[in-house]
Amino acid sequence: MPTLIIHTPTLNDAQHTLFQSVGELKACNNHFRIECNHIDNEKLFELRHESELDLNLLPDGFDGKDVKLLISDMDSTLIAIECIDEIADYMNIKPQVSEITEAAMRGELDFEGSLTKRVGLLKGLNTTTLQQVYDERLQLNPGANTLIDSLKAKSIKFALVSGGFTFFTDRLKDKLGLDFTRANVLSETDGKLNGSVDGAIIGAQAKADFLHELCQKLNIQPHQVIAAGDGANDLLMMKEAGLSVAYHAKPAVQSQASTALNHRGLDAILDFLAE
Repeated sequence: MPTLIIHTPTLNDAQHTLFQSVGELKACNNHFRIECNHIDNEKLFELRHESELDLNLLPDGFDGKDVKLLISDMDSTLIAIECIDEIADYMNIKPQVSEITEAAMRGELDFEGSLTKRVGLLKGLNTTTLQQVYDERLQLNPGANTLIDSLKAKSIKFALVSGGFTFFTDRLKDKLGLDFTRANVLSETDGKLNGSVDGAIIGAQAKADFLHELCQKLNIQPHQVIAAGDGANDLLMMKEAGLSVAYHAKPAVQSQASTALNHRGLDAILDFLAE
């Protein structure tokens, strides 16, 4: 029987009445659940629209108790910015770079090619700018700390994988105590960016490959993984996981992910783990 997750700790009278028409409400760890006989995508869309809440159906065969790994994108998923756009702002070319970033995240441009173009525009920038971006502009998305702390308490590993840069993933790994990270390495010489990356670009396929690599390392199966992302370059990775979460994501990602969060913060991912 399908399980409907209602990602809120409280319901007003109208919402309560709305959901009672679907099935019996069960309060559970800061959210509600309904075991419903049948609910199609059209009905789910209507309920989301009427309630103005995040609602998701658990995929068939998914068991939150069996999850051992959460793998997440970084830019606009774990953190609230696109790092490359903010770096570009220090060169007064943020609009130009942001336009390419947005098109790539919507799936309109090849990610690897678009990253090569964007990084090329950063050639000559002092590497001290990266620390400025980290110190002055990088913020975690709401609920990130609660999510990470709760995963640690449940002995669930956290992997951060990004088409962005190791400068930021490495610092977040140290700050937050993350288990695994992977991202692109910005090439630099004498304190200035060369306008390229060292090694192969971490794109869509590399993210999916990282998921499988970690499954082998942890001796788990892909169905024991939750994958979260917001852009088109996350889709291959998300399709490999037992549960995929489109976090405040582009339309193409929301249409293909098994679940979506558009109102709540990252801590709402914990609702999928609860009983």
